[in-house]
Amino acid sequence: MTSKTQPTAKSPIFAAVHDTAAGLHQLGFIDQRKMRQYDALCINPIADYDSSRIRSLRDRFQLSQAVLAALLNTSLSTVRQWEIGDKHPSGSSQKLLDLLERKGIEVLI
Repeated sequence: MTSKTQPTAKSPIFAAVHDTAAGLHQLGFIDQRKMRQYDALCINPIADYDSSRIRSLRDRFQLSQAVLAALLNTSLSTVRQWEIGDKHPSGSSQKLLDLLERKGIEVLI
């Protein structure tokens, strides 16, 4: 994973292993498939977001549902359905919610 925001490793040893693997991947010694295995081994998975967690996150940053939807590049009705509990965020929305929670609103603006 080569991004500006580093994912949280399970431990300092896993962080070192992942950094080494990422360097080898950039040099072409490790392919994408093997790098995904290192990601799964070394990095904590992104937590699930239920309706109460999304609501508390929105309250923490004093965002309306419409503003949160715009930040996550999703529709207002989707955010409403998340907060009702009819749907759950997945994929990029889940990752963006994790970034918002860990790094703050400035990362998404």
